[in-house]
Amino acid sequence: MKEKIKEIIIANQSRHLNYLIKRDITLPLFSNKVLSIIGPRRAGKTHILYLLIKQANQQGIKKEQIILINFEDERLISDDFSFDLILQAYQELYPQFSLTDCLFFFDEIQNFPNWEKFIRRLYDDHSKNIFVTGSNASFLSTEIATSLRGRALPIEVLPLNFSEFLTFKDMASNIYVPTGKAMVLNAFREYLSHGGFPELVNMNRSLKKKILQEYFNVMIYRDLVERFQISQTLLLKYFIKKIFLSVGKPLSINKIYNDFKSNKYSVGKNTLYDFLDHVKDAYVITTLDKFDFSEMKRENTDKKAYATDWGLLAAVEYSSSDDYGKLFENLVVLEFKKLQYKLYFFKQLKECDLIIELKTHSPIPVQIMYETRKGDTLNRELAGLKEASDFLKVDRGIIITMELEEEIRYKELLVKILPAFKFFSLTVEDQEKLLIT
Repeated sequence: MKEKIKEIIIANQSRHLNYLIKRDITLPLFSNKVLSIIGPRRAGKTHILYLLIKQANQQGIKKEQIILINFEDERLISDDFSFDLILQAYQELYPQFSLTDCLFFFDEIQNFPNWEKFIRRLYDDHSKNIFVTGSNASFLSTEIATSLRGRALPIEVLPLNFSEFLTFKDMASNIYVPTGKAMVLNAFREYLSHGGFPELVNMNRSLKKKILQEYFNVMIYRDLVERFQISQTLLLKYFIKKIFLSVGKPLSINKIYNDFKSNKYSVGKNTLYDFLDHVKDAYVITTLDKFDFSEMKRENTDKKAYATDWGLLAAVEYSSSDDYGKLFENLVVLEFKKLQYKLYFFKQLKECDLIIELKTHSPIPVQIMYETRKGDTLNRELAGLKEASDFLKVDRGIIITMELEEEIRYKELLVKILPAFKFFSLTVEDQEKLLIT
């Protein structure tokens, strides 16, 4: 086993990193913390590790001082494995280097039991330069928090935002000339259809749906069934598809439970609540709370669920593949989430799709409209925006559309109508300026 680990260390030190594409994520190389990078499978966490290694090399860290281990490497699956063998193998390879001066990169380390105890010992006894990735939210919220309290810095990595998508396509976001605008709009339509998983960006279009379905199956079996010891696999799949059907609507476990019963499926309501926790933990979905000024009430109100990447929604929930309104709403919610805003939905007499909380400005109500035909639909969205703005005591609102751009007044409310393909291709700074001015 020790010899296998030596082979892995040397092979990873020999990787060529010139092909890497930078993402809109700035990570500290020397934070004196365990940097925990967490997010869904195939979102680009390993790519982020490689970017950090490339940055370290550029800052004069020798490749021999880099230890990268991918814990999904089947060579490590053995009764002979122990974490301490990694340190022994490295020190036998490079006795001239101290562990204190090394950088440790551990990919998908949550696959091995007692990993957190090893990381704690490594941090306390040897090195403060530790980077770990994981594909479940409890990796951040409970496991790291319990074992590495005060020693970890959590970073969430989701699939590409639209600006990154353009970068991966090697496309400039030149939206101010007709040809550039047309290219960006076409790229956005592709992004809307297949999502933001990095591997898919330049993949043959005919393969994308099949690959997304495979991602979904890996999430089911590796991150849910195996991790949580779920025996009712078919029920779990059915449950997730029911959630995907409810995207954009308040999530009702009671309704899903009754659907199970009517279809002669035997499952307890508590099991469904456990399923909900698990699929959130595995980054299959993300949820929004209903907005209230009271934090306690927010936690205990209705939820809305969205796929962590709408490409999964289109690939798995077949009726959604042509339902661009549902995909579009899912996309816009996730784009704002990637900007690390606090997000809620609003519902009283009327509904508003999003309330965005900003750190230094008043909350902003946002409606999401794929189609913007004048008439009843627009009036309904404006009425919901007005009710939300009155509740928040603000005098402005936003409507995110596919292509329409204009500014209107509705009952003394200033409404900016912004096209998603343009808005999400801008820098973060320019996006925030549009939101607040």
